[in-house]
Amino acid sequence: MGCQGMASVVIYVRKEQIMFRITPQTTGKEKNRYQIILDNVRQIPKGKVATYGDITRLCGFINCARIVGYALRSLPEDSDIPWHRVVNSQGRISFPLNSSSHRMQRILLEDEGIVFRKNKIDLNKYDWLKY
Repeated sequence: MGCQGMASVVIYVRKEQIMFRITPQTTGKEKNRYQIILDNVRQIPKGKVATYGDITRLCGFINCARIVGYALRSLPEDSDIPWHRVVNSQGRISFPLNSSSHRMQRILLEDEGIVFRKNKIDLNKYDWLKY
């Protein structure tokens, strides 16, 4: 399964390249993908994390880690999905440093025993899928 619908459009204005990112509208197909993603995120145990790429590979999606972010962004505030356990491939929180969302995610992870060193998580120790 590819990541159809994730696209950028490039146009040229006065010989200058301008790229627009298109965020797809959530269709029935994306809702199904979102559910597959959320089902996998729900399985990440306390005290462990997974990367966006880990989740896409588990779901069988190729080269479209961003769809994990779209799915997590669609969650209602009262969701029981452990969204905070998903980090980027460097073991960092993807929200801007010092934003309220970054602080919230870090607190939730630290409450589960995850240790940060220089704003980074040791994926060799905490990545759910590392053996």
